[in-house]
Amino acid sequence: MNTTRFTRRDVLRSGAALAMAPAVASISTAAQAQTPAQWPIIGVSTLGFGDYTNRQLAQEFAAENVRTIQLFLSQSDSQYWVYSGRSDVSAITPDRAREIANEYRSVGIDIHSIGVYTNLIHPDPAERSANLDYFEAMMRIGAEMNVHTFITEAGHHNTADHVPYHFQTDTWKHMVETGRELVKRAEACNATVLVEPSFLSFFASAKRTRVFLEEVGSPRMRALLDPANILELNDLEEMFAQLAPWIDCIHAKDRKLHVDYGVPAGQGDIDYKKFVALAAKHAPNAPLILEYVGPKDYRQAREILLNAIQSLSEA
Repeated sequence: MNTTRFTRRDVLRSGAALAMAPAVASISTAAQAQTPAQWPIIGVSTLGFGDYTNRQLAQEFAAENVRTIQLFLSQSDSQYWVYSGRSDVSAITPDRAREIANEYRSVGIDIHSIGVYTNLIHPDPAERSANLDYFEAMMRIGAEMNVHTFITEAGHHNTADHVPYHFQTDTWKHMVETGRELVKRAEACNATVLVEPSFLSFFASAKRTRVFLEEVGSPRMRALLDPANILELNDLEEMFAQLAPWIDCIHAKDRKLHVDYGVPAGQGDIDYKKFVALAAKHAPNAPLILEYVGPKDYRQAREILLNAIQSLSEA
C-alpha cells in the first residue's frame, strides 16, 4: 500500500484526482483495497455561477485547478435550467451543445453529469409526459456533449390533503411507472439517470429511494446521494448502508438540522470527516461535487472538503 502523504497543495495541483490511498487509513483493509487510485475526484456544480458565461467559468475553474464539473445550463449564455419544471431547449442545436462542452474540455475540465431536475411527480399525466419529453431532449443534448449521466429529484406538488401528495398510494404507483418510462428513454439515449433524495420530497429518505430503485429495477436509474438533503431523517451511516450499491455521484454541501435549506460545506451539522470516510468505503468511484457554492465561497468549501480528506491520511 502506498504510504506517501499528500498535502492539500498536491491535491489542488493535480485537479483533486490523485492517488489518495492514505485518505482511507481509518477504514477497513477491505475497503482500502476497493478504493481506486484516482479517489477522490472533486468537482463543482455550475449552478451558483449564473453571472459567468461558459467560457468565463471554464477559465475561472481551470485557473483554480477544478477539473470536474456538474453542468447546469444556467450560465449567462445558456440560461435554460428551471427547477422542478421544464424549458424550451430547442435553440440548443448539436453544434451549440458541442460548443458549450468544448469550452470546458478545451481547458482540461471533465463534465461528469448534467442537472435536469424536472417534475416527475406532477399529478397531470400530460404534464408528466411533457416533462419526460423535456428530460429526453436534455439527454439528447448531453449525447452531443458526450455526457451520459443526468441528475433529477422527483419534483414537487402540494395539495391540501391529509396525507401529503408525495406519500399517497397512487403517487407511488405513477412514480414507478414514470421511472420505468424514463429508463426506457435513457436506454434509447445511452444515458443513466441519477435520482437525488431529499427529505421534503417523494424521495424522502435513503430507504425510500432504495425501495424505489429496486422496484424500477434498471441499471439506467441509479442514485446521487446528497447527505445534507436527508440529514434530518437519516444518519450518515444509514444513508450509505441503504444506497451504497446505487451511488454514482455525491453532493458535498451542508445543512443545519431542523431547517429547510442547505448551505456550503462546513457551515452545517454534517461531520465531514465521517462523511468522506464513508464515501471512500461505500462509493469510492463516485465524484464529490461541491454544491450550493458560487464565486465567493467555492474555494472555502473545497478547503473544508480537502481538510477532511487530509485528516484521514493523518489519522
